[in-house]
Amino acid sequence: MAKSGVFDPDPTDNLKKELRRLVTAIVEDSSSDEEFGFGFGFTECVDKAVKILQDLKEGRTHGSYSVMKSGFDSCPKEFNCPISKRIMMDPVIISTGKTYDRASIQKWLTAGNRTCPETHQVLSHTVLTPNHLVRDMITQWCNNHGLPVPGLSPVHYVDENRLTEADRYHFRSLLKKISSSSSSITEVKESASTLRSLTKKNPSFRAVFSESSTAIPELLTPITRAKNGIDPDLHEDLITTLLNLSIQDDNKKLTVETPNVIAVLLDALRLGTIETRANAAATLFTLSALDSNKLVIGKAGGLKPLIELLEEGHALAMKDVASAIFNLCIVHENKTRAVRDGAVSVILNKINDRVLVDELLAILAMLSSNQTAIEEMCDLGAVSCLLSLIKETTSAQNKENCIAILYAICFNDQTKWREMREEESLYGTLTWLGQNGTSRARRKANGILDRINRPVNRTHTE
Repeated sequence: MAKSGVFDPDPTDNLKKELRRLVTAIVEDSSSDEEFGFGFGFTECVDKAVKILQDLKEGRTHGSYSVMKSGFDSCPKEFNCPISKRIMMDPVIISTGKTYDRASIQKWLTAGNRTCPETHQVLSHTVLTPNHLVRDMITQWCNNHGLPVPGLSPVHYVDENRLTEADRYHFRSLLKKISSSSSSITEVKESASTLRSLTKKNPSFRAVFSESSTAIPELLTPITRAKNGIDPDLHEDLITTLLNLSIQDDNKKLTVETPNVIAVLLDALRLGTIETRANAAATLFTLSALDSNKLVIGKAGGLKPLIELLEEGHALAMKDVASAIFNLCIVHENKTRAVRDGAVSVILNKINDRVLVDELLAILAMLSSNQTAIEEMCDLGAVSCLLSLIKETTSAQNKENCIAILYAICFNDQTKWREMREEESLYGTLTWLGQNGTSRARRKANGILDRINRPVNRTHTE
């Protein structure tokens, strides 16, 4: 079939050509196991031919994309998803700058992971940005090798996650049982548990919520209707389902704009079991990937209960709480709110205890652009804490965040210069970082050295 003046080749042509070459080699010399021109011997030649036959059979029977696999085996490794190890159909970039196939990284996120699979860094957000450069490179390579472009191939594959009409009926039935005042508590709990499981495993059950403005309110009916508390297990299932929904990009704006959702999440942060509170924090983290949502959550008072939960220090909730606070504080207005709600003292106490240092230092560095935050840090002994961390940590990123905060302190409070001079005199910490740190760390360290070693300004009369 012609497209834009270019004929799209039969996606099985290359496999058939390879098969002919293999069969010819096998027939002409089947008596030995010596190496053929393919780079392997008779036995491997037969195995590869069998594999191609299987791929051709699957492609003819199911129309699956697997018929293309052998043709893509020789593609540059940069085109393969680090998770699936297969050529990427829809390359996307995550917050750490790494590129993955959308389906693979979405599955990773859906499973509840909040880190980069390769670097293990905590994700500052879960927005997936199309990598057009890699996509164009894959397209060009496929065209040069006579292969259909992944995702644009005339060979279609079945979307196993697509909801059938029976699935949709089941979905509506579950929501009806959850929201109906005539349902027994057992029916409500069973339906909520089932919906939690479905939205975790199948993206289509998450996506279907965006098709109706009443779906989320129906889901939350048991919470909004409860007057004397709610069953803890039911509460956890409903909040976790909300978390599952929030992972879907199309649901982020809808979820935040649905009445009572933020209030329900903030109540869950304060009143739920620790599992429920952790999942409420994780939900706020994923929802805050959108800047407009950051503002809504901040104005609704979302930072205070997060900071309180951080102060409590439950290991199960700490990472999600820190990630949510970091995301929210990316916008200027929320930095002011976080400082007002006591974030500086809570974070410094945790850092002093060497708890979640990487994540909390990143937040503190972000808050250091706030004058009130700097004043609090000075009063709470941040200088000595940060200087000791620079000497102690092996993380270049942590050293950079420490010196960035010290730089802000140095340029806002001259009373701390003496402490920095003494540190430099005893250990040469700033000089070392000015020579061996990241480019930003070197710049900040040398800026501090220049300032604290500068002669005292004098007024001259001419």
